[in-house]
Amino acid sequence: MSDEEHQFESKADAGASKTYPQQAGTIRKNGYIVIKSRPCKVVEVSTSKTGKHGHAKCHFVGIDIFTGKKLEDIVPSSHNCDVPHVSRTDYQLIDISEDWFVSLLTDSGGTKDDLRLPTDENLLQQIKDGFAEGKDLIVSVMSSMGEEQICTVKEIGAK
Repeated sequence: MSDEEHQFESKADAGASKTYPQQAGTIRKNGYIVIKSRPCKVVEVSTSKTGKHGHAKCHFVGIDIFTGKKLEDIVPSSHNCDVPHVSRTDYQLIDISEDWFVSLLTDSGGTKDDLRLPTDENLLQQIKDGFAEGKDLIVSVMSSMGEEQICTVKEIGAK
């Protein structure tokens, strides 16, 4: 054959690592589920009985964790649903730029500069007011399925 070494650079993302399968009948309230390709927190689950033609069905009502929109889905309880990997990370707020991007301090000492301020008015006001007063703020960033958003803010050393 050939003596050449082939080098492959992986630039494709299959998207498989963003979710994992879980049987619909085992998903509970306050868990997470993917509805219409959006990561949602389950706020209501109801199960119908097995009908004449087979499967019991699970009716899920979820709230999109990034937009707050209410989404619904009905799935046979024995089938698998996609469940998103959801992680929450805390960062210290360093700066807010004029175009509403935030600069955050990571645990390793680097900076993360690719996040916008949240659209939620109450949270936005808390962050802007705290930053203007010179308080040290910690923001929690929720990430799932390739999206990230600031979800909570707290003050360091608040008395």
